[in-house]
Amino acid sequence: MPKSRLEAFSDGVIAILITIMVLELTVPHGEDLAALRPLEGIFLAYVLSFVNLGIYWNNHHHMLSAVDRVNGKILWANLHLLFWLSLFPFITGWMGESHFAPLPTSAYGVIALAAAIAYYILPTVIVAQQGSDSRLAAALGNDLKGKVSPILYLVAIPLALVERWIAVALYVAVALLWLVPDRRIESAPVR
Repeated sequence: MPKSRLEAFSDGVIAILITIMVLELTVPHGEDLAALRPLEGIFLAYVLSFVNLGIYWNNHHHMLSAVDRVNGKILWANLHLLFWLSLFPFITGWMGESHFAPLPTSAYGVIALAAAIAYYILPTVIVAQQGSDSRLAAALGNDLKGKVSPILYLVAIPLALVERWIAVALYVAVALLWLVPDRRIESAPVR
């Protein structure tokens, strides 16, 4: 079946998730810069999650540009990814409202890890359907970023309970790792 419905649905879900997160930002009570101080944690958590969701959207778009068709397994793998992404507004709000308290910061890592695993599963299912000689398979290669990201999250999750700012730095490091769209797909030869 064509991929257009999967792309449109995924784009819509991610757009809604970003909208939900921004609606959590409340108007400050006051008219000076000091009025923004209580919103600092919420805003920083929002920025981190906005960037993460943007990265997923961008790389998802690039990945699907190398896909010819989808099947039921791909649809379910995509829904699996969207499920974990749909938890970002909740976990972002909790982490931000708590000013990056250890448990919410660790839980953020759990959701980020689950999303990373789901994102790793999706192209695996696509390649299984389209074949090891597909454009996506050629572009992915050994997928070092896809393997390093979950490891960094696994380190950050327990670390958040001990030193939350190092864990947050690891979350930011993963985001920076993925910030540039996956050029492997753009440069992969069309077959």
